[in-house]
Amino acid sequence: MSGVGGSATARLLARASGDIPVDTPRVPAREAAERELSKPMYHENDPGLLRRGLDQLWDWLGDLLNMASGAAPGGPLGLVVLALALIGLVAALWWRLGTPRRIVRTTDTLFDDAPRTAAEHRAAAETHSAAQRWNEAVQERTRAIVRSLEERALIDPRPGRTADEAAAEAARLLPSHATRLRAAAGDFDDVTYGGRTADQRVYSSVRELDIDLEASKPLLTTAAQGAAE
Repeated sequence: MSGVGGSATARLLARASGDIPVDTPRVPAREAAERELSKPMYHENDPGLLRRGLDQLWDWLGDLLNMASGAAPGGPLGLVVLALALIGLVAALWWRLGTPRRIVRTTDTLFDDAPRTAAEHRAAAETHSAAQRWNEAVQERTRAIVRSLEERALIDPRPGRTADEAAAEAARLLPSHATRLRAAAGDFDDVTYGGRTADQRVYSSVRELDIDLEASKPLLTTAAQGAAE
């Protein structure tokens, strides 16, 4: 019996093994797997396009930082030190130059409102000075100087005159104050058009110039004017 049973079993195994493929071709198998994996049911939990883009961005930044830390002296610690130094430099420039702001420069004229007397400009300058608004104080005191020169007929009243032009005209008749006149005009331009910030020292120098000019006598001869130029 055992021999008959063994033969039957062998025949069944041989027949069953004939139904199972021994070798599956590689390319069709791969294509079948790709078709199966491309079905939506396998991609329901995949990250969206935005998430994939952000992941790639973070990977890129990480690689960039790794490259920078490798190139910087001292590795990552050196990179941190360089970053802190850069931040300190920016802060120092910000503190020194003040807050950057866009300045629309449409004209360089000295007077930009209704005409006022020198006394009125001086009063406005002192009001700004008391409030420590030094930019406005410098502007008004410079206008007081020019208006005073016009009121004394040392320079002709002329609409559209700039601070530099007024200083150059006044320097011909007041040569001993020529340097200070040009400096005051420069201070006016700096705070009005250059985005600079004045302080008490700048205002005091313009104020003292105004006082000194009031007590000065002009040189009216033609020879003196030519020498002053």
